[in-house]
Amino acid sequence: MRIDVWSDILCPFCHLGRRHLELALEQFEHADEVGVVWHSYQLDRNAPAVDDTPQLDRITEKYGAPREQMVAQHEQMARDAAAVGLDFQWERLVGGNSYDAHRLLHYARSLDVEDAVTTRVMRAWYSEGAAIGDRETLVRLAVEAGLDEAGVRTMLEGDDFGIDVRTDEALAAQIGITAVPMFVLDQKYGVSGAQPVEVLLQAIRQVWDLQGTEPEMPAAGGGCGGGCCGGACGSGATEPEADAATAGGCGCGAGGCGGVCGPDEHADDERVGSTTR
Repeated sequence: MRIDVWSDILCPFCHLGRRHLELALEQFEHADEVGVVWHSYQLDRNAPAVDDTPQLDRITEKYGAPREQMVAQHEQMARDAAAVGLDFQWERLVGGNSYDAHRLLHYARSLDVEDAVTTRVMRAWYSEGAAIGDRETLVRLAVEAGLDEAGVRTMLEGDDFGIDVRTDEALAAQIGITAVPMFVLDQKYGVSGAQPVEVLLQAIRQVWDLQGTEPEMPAAGGGCGGGCCGGACGSGATEPEADAATAGGCGCGAGGCGGVCGPDEHADDERVGSTTR
């Protein structure tokens, strides 16, 4: 089985979703036969390299939501992260543009050190308050993860691997992905948002069992990973004839929400098209 995942580094739900997938695969009986492919997705391609505006100021201005509501959401997200061994320091988050960071991850993949570099970059943004849109910061993190400094600098100074980032984004648009994280199982079934571990595990098992059969709808999991969307999350079940389904849940939506969802951000994010026809 193949699992394709679209995510943005500047998205707390993507960090949580990545961890939930890891834990789900640890419990899956056929995990050694599952390949996971990570794809780039930018919430805001037009963002400045670094945005020092405090996180809460940025999202309350964008959505006009009460500050108390946003604080409560972030505190819940931190609790959800801690429950699976992550340290979410939301008060230290630095916004910006993730294009160069995504290029760095593709570069690391070409050198077979993608996991180490991804882990270091994501932890730096999620827990350490690093500005991952800053190239000097990326060089430091890449070297700490084992890459050669000269090679990283040369890559960042040009536009190497930019085509890989744009190809991932184009594919996401082609199959209808407008929110992240998005997990596409076996190139047919979609699960959106930072779903609980048990929901991801159930979906993986059901899609595994469907291999070699006519496409059917795996059960949609309920729950709202991360407590996002201002309470707008739901079960998200879709019609049985759909080529792919999203298990209801939240992530970060189209247009760039600065890493945190706002009220009703995902009203139109109920479906993802099949990657095969």
